[in-house]
Amino acid sequence: METYTPDQISARLAVLRQEHRELDQRIERMAANGEDELEFKRLKRDKLRLKDCIAKLEDMLIPDEPA
Repeated sequence: METYTPDQISARLAVLRQEHRELDQRIERMAANGEDELEFKRLKRDKLRLKDCIAKLEDMLIPDEPA
């Protein structure tokens, strides 16, 4: 398992958050235009996947507290 520095994690978070925003905007446009339902569902699934990745990376930035 690779270890990442906080700076690397923060940089990756910035990229993923941007991708998430772009997907959100694209999904909103598709919903407004009533475009392809299958593509719409795929984008929503991708957006959720990105959200999960973002949450995992954010958890990596928070130090574990001793019990």
